[in-house]
Amino acid sequence: MILIDSHSHLDFSEFDNDRADMLNRAKKSGVSDIIISATTAERWPLLKNLKQIDSSKPECHIAYGLHPMFMSEHKLEHLDSLKTLLEKEEAIAVGEIGLDFFIPEPDMKKQIDFFTAQLAIANELNLPVIIHARKSQDIVLKYLRQFPNLRGSLHSFSGSEQQAKQLIDLGFYLGFGGPITYTRATKLRKLVSTLPLEALLIETDSPDQPDALHFGERNEPAYLPNIAETIAQLRGISIDEVARITTYNTRTLFKLEETFAPEI
Repeated sequence: MILIDSHSHLDFSEFDNDRADMLNRAKKSGVSDIIISATTAERWPLLKNLKQIDSSKPECHIAYGLHPMFMSEHKLEHLDSLKTLLEKEEAIAVGEIGLDFFIPEPDMKKQIDFFTAQLAIANELNLPVIIHARKSQDIVLKYLRQFPNLRGSLHSFSGSEQQAKQLIDLGFYLGFGGPITYTRATKLRKLVSTLPLEALLIETDSPDQPDALHFGERNEPAYLPNIAETIAQLRGISIDEVARITTYNTRTLFKLEETFAPEI
C-alpha cells in the first residue's frame, strides 16, 4: 500500500527535534511522498532544505506561496520574488494560497489581491495551485473561474456538496484529513462517502489537524493511514482501493511521475 500526504507543513518548528525520526515513521506507515506547502516568504529557504532529504525517507515535494493567514508578513515585493523563485527552483505547485475569512478582522481586500496575483502566476507558469479556503468558498470559486485552465486542490475542504461539485467540474481535487475521523463531523463524512473517489486527495496538514486517535497531539504524516481507513469504512471499500486511487490522483495533479489509470 502506497500513500501520499498531499498537504503538510514539515518546516514548522514542531518537527525541529525529531524531523528525521518523523520521516522514518512515515515511511514505515506506507507514505512514499509528502507535499510541503509554504506559508511565508521568510520560510521559503527552509522548504528548499527539506527537498534535500535522503531517498531512504519519503520524497518531499515543495510548493511555494503566500498563505492568507499570514497577511501581516506579506509584502507586495514578495509576489515578484515568488515568481522569480518558481522560475528558478523545482516546485510542484503554487501554495499554500487562498482566502481565510474565518480569522478575526480579515483584510479581505489584501487577501483577494494576493490570491488573484498568485493565481495569475500559477496560470502563467502552468503550475497547479494548493488552496486554503475558510468561509470563502464561493469567492474562491468566483476567482478560479477567471482562470479556466488552472488546476489544483482545495486542501482541508470544508464547503458544501454544491461547492464541492462546482470545484470538481472546474478540474479541482478536494483534500481531506483528520477532521473526517471525528464522528461529529457528519457533513464532511457524508462528502467523503459520496463524492467521486477520483476527485479526492488525502492529507494530514501536519503538524495541525490530528485525527481522532491522536486528538490533542502533534499531527504527522505517519498517521495518514487513519485517513485512508476512515474513507474506506465510510465508502464500504478496501483501504487498498482508497490508497491506490488517491495516490494516482495526487501523482496526476502534481505530475510526480508517469501515472497509470487505476482499476476502478
